[in-house]
Amino acid sequence: MIDSPVTQLLNSNNIPFELVEIPLSEDKKPIRHLEELLQAEGRDPHSVVRSLLFKTPSDEFVLLAVAGGGRVNWGTLRKHLGERKLRMAEFDEVEDATHYVVGAVPPIALPSSVRVVVDDSVLGFEKVIIGSGILGYALSLSGVNLLSLLSDADQGTFVKE
Repeated sequence: MIDSPVTQLLNSNNIPFELVEIPLSEDKKPIRHLEELLQAEGRDPHSVVRSLLFKTPSDEFVLLAVAGGGRVNWGTLRKHLGERKLRMAEFDEVEDATHYVVGAVPPIALPSSVRVVVDDSVLGFEKVIIGSGILGYALSLSGVNLLSLLSDADQGTFVKE
C-alpha cells in the first residue's frame, strides 16, 4: 500500500479504492501505453481521469478533470472561467502548483489555490482511475465517490470528442 495525501483523503472519507501499479520506463517516466495496460487488466482505458493544469493571465491555476480521450474546447473553458487567455501549465509549474509530479497529479487532495473544474465525461463511469500522487501508481475507485469529493468543483462540458 502507498501513503499520499490522496490515499489519506480517501481513507478519511471511508472511500474504498484499489491500487493500480503503472510500470515506469528506464528513465523513471510512466509508460506511454497506459490504456493498453489497463485493457489487459480488464479495466476500461477510457475511465482514466486526466488532470490537466492550466494557468490564467492572473497567475491562477485551474485543473480540468477529464475522462477519455477528448480534446479541450478552449473557447468553452475560457468562457466558463471568464478568461480571455489561458495556457497549459509548464512542466515545472505543475509540481509547484499541485505539489505532485507530472504523471501522478490527482483531481483531489490539491492545494486550495488550485481551482478544479470537472468535465461531464467523468460522469459516465462506474469506476474511474485517478493519479495517486505517487509516480508509478494510480487508484481505481467509484466514480460516484470521486464526484462526491469534487462536489464543490464547477462541472460542465469542456472537451470536444
